[in-house]
Amino acid sequence: MLRLALVLNRHLPRMAGIAMIPLVRCLFWLARMLGTERASRTGGAIARRVGQFLPANRIALANLRAAYPEKDEAAIRALAAQAWDNLGRTGAEYAHLATLFDINPNDPASQRMTVAGAEHFEALRDDGKPGLIFAAHLANWELPAICAARYGLEATAIFRPPNDIASARLVAEVRRETMGGLAAAGQGAVFSMQGVVERGGHLGQLIDQHFTRGVVVEFFGRPVLVNPLLAKLAKHYECPVHGVRVVRKDNARFHLELTPPLDLPRDAKGEIDVQGAMQAMTRVVEQWVRDNPGQWLWMHRRWRPNMLPKPKVAPPTQSDSSTAHRDNVSSVPG
Repeated sequence: MLRLALVLNRHLPRMAGIAMIPLVRCLFWLARMLGTERASRTGGAIARRVGQFLPANRIALANLRAAYPEKDEAAIRALAAQAWDNLGRTGAEYAHLATLFDINPNDPASQRMTVAGAEHFEALRDDGKPGLIFAAHLANWELPAICAARYGLEATAIFRPPNDIASARLVAEVRRETMGGLAAAGQGAVFSMQGVVERGGHLGQLIDQHFTRGVVVEFFGRPVLVNPLLAKLAKHYECPVHGVRVVRKDNARFHLELTPPLDLPRDAKGEIDVQGAMQAMTRVVEQWVRDNPGQWLWMHRRWRPNMLPKPKVAPPTQSDSSTAHRDNVSSVPG
């Protein structure tokens, strides 16, 4: 009986995830039947109402209070509600990712996307060199990878699969249908990503979440840990680094912006400084969030002071020890 209990305990989460697959697919089908705008509105309304009762809402409120100490509680809660609304809309829009870039030639108003910086997409596509693109969990953060594919840019997006089996399977199907290359974050993924750049490809990564083995940068005036992968690749391969963001507009419409290549800081040897480069990228992300705070994923524990590296204390030198010993001896009463 004990062995049976252990087996069930090990496999119940997977069994529950598999059982959820029909439900998730039903919701996906329903979102498609509702159409893009109604599905987006419905997803936003549900998340806005339910989100305030979830444990993640406490994280969102704490993050917002830390980032905006000058705002009162009503303004903080309003931003949290907007963030839940955006998350719900993004989830519902998964059913329509394949069509968000489509346009009916007879109906120009059907165009849901505007793009600024298209010339940078074309330059990356045509220069024959590798390139790196960073992004953040803003608005519908799946759209940059779709935009790159529509411009014919060979790009591989680094993603973290959802923990839920049903959602992960459906998300993978949608991404394969609408995006270019995909690389799942995890053990051994770094070698795959390095291979993309070595082949002259382009790599895109979301850089606004905690990374335990990262480098320390400042975000909203407080230290955080960020994944240094893009900076290390930029340093090693001397390739350009661009930023891309999405801004949500009314009625499930979006504006996408690709920045010119960043002028990243370099060290005394003239090589890209990894920590300085990640700080430069994070500074861009912070400005994006400040521009549209209600469209960022505040539910993530971005600030984790207990996980920051402890400052190293240099051991006392022999001369310091000798001085301290003389001071102690001289202070002893004779």
